[in-house]
Amino acid sequence: MNERQTTCESEFDFALILSTPTELTDEAADALFAAGCDDATPSVSYGRVWLEFSRTAPSYKDAVLSAIRDVRRAGIVADVLQVDDCGLVTQAGIARKMDKSAQYVHQLMSAIRGPGGFPPPVAHLSEKTLLWQWCAVSYWLLQNNFIKPEVAEQANLDYAINQALSKNRQPCGDSRLLAEVERTLASYTV
Repeated sequence: MNERQTTCESEFDFALILSTPTELTDEAADALFAAGCDDATPSVSYGRVWLEFSRTAPSYKDAVLSAIRDVRRAGIVADVLQVDDCGLVTQAGIARKMDKSAQYVHQLMSAIRGPGGFPPPVAHLSEKTLLWQWCAVSYWLLQNNFIKPEVAEQANLDYAINQALSKNRQPCGDSRLLAEVERTLASYTV
């Protein structure tokens, strides 16, 4: 390989959700731009600031991690809460991510198509609206050759980044209770 050979780069689209509530001041937007987030479009949705990136990088991982680095380098009060990865998805959301119909996905779920063993839902919004963990679904889809490896790798990376980011946030409950539950669970043997 030639020393001057460059790495092939691609453009990756993703969104980061910031911890700043309701708005992004002009000063914060300028600081983000100066720190390298000039490839992001800010918006506000449901009381949170979102940065929609179209970032060129050697890999999706490099794109997301460098965007988080640039947000932190901006020195604004906000931090990154998470990558908007649609961690929980509906049947229709799975179909969109696969570029297939909802009926096709239903057939996978009910083993009319495919090998069976589709991951179970993790939550119910209502009796008719179920939610699946995208990371688990994408892994199953990859194992059964329904999606390309990079789709599952992206879901896995988003999950890992969001888990790491969540460890930096305050728990939403009693931290002593959380520590007690973690100790108890750690004491159980398999």
